Amino acid sequence: MAFIRKTYKITIIFVIAFFLKINTSFAVDDGFGAAKKIEGKYFTVYYSPQLEIPKLLQQLNISPSDNLLVGRPLDQGLGLADMLDVLFLRACDILDMHLYSFHGTVKIGKDSIQLNNIYNYLFRKNVAPRSFYVYDLNTIYTSADNFSRGVIGHEIGHAVISHYFVVQPSVKIQEVLAMYVEYQLKRSGQGN
Repeated sequence: MAFIRKTYKITIIFVIAFFLKINTSFAVDDGFGAAKKIEGKYFTVYYSPQLEIPKLLQQLNISPSDNLLVGRPLDQGLGLADMLDVLFLRACDILDMHLYSFHGTVKIGKDSIQLNNIYNYLFRKNVAPRSFYVYDLNTIYTSADNFSRGVIGHEIGHAVISHYFVVQPSVKIQEVLAMYVEYQLKRSGQGN
């Protein structure tokens, strides 16, 4: 009887510790600050409150043909999260690496200055790229000035590659594959 109680207590302690770890793992401070949130199938999007969604939609420039290529109906109106979902599916098709249980985060800062501050906060380096993907946080960071289908497609390519392979390819190979996604999206005639 005492053995069962001891086992029960140990099990309870492990369950509590597990749930505490889960709650704290989602509370990572990356220096992004206050943000609005939109949920999509493949991404949760956080964006600075100063940003205008219609302008971001225009910059992303997802066309009806993109909808057709990923098997979505043409008459479906697209919001920001929907457009990023379409871009995710396009990147998966381009790489021929399909992920079915992926869910990541996209954080859109108001400008390059905010992006540089986040990059410095995360990596202690002052010069940030125009956008970047952090595998450990499963997050794409970009700014409104660099928000285009080519740039975001490139970073989504990194996310897909990082989650597709059990053993990560070298950084150079990942970059070549992500650049291929960006190139194909630009080549389709609508990308920046």
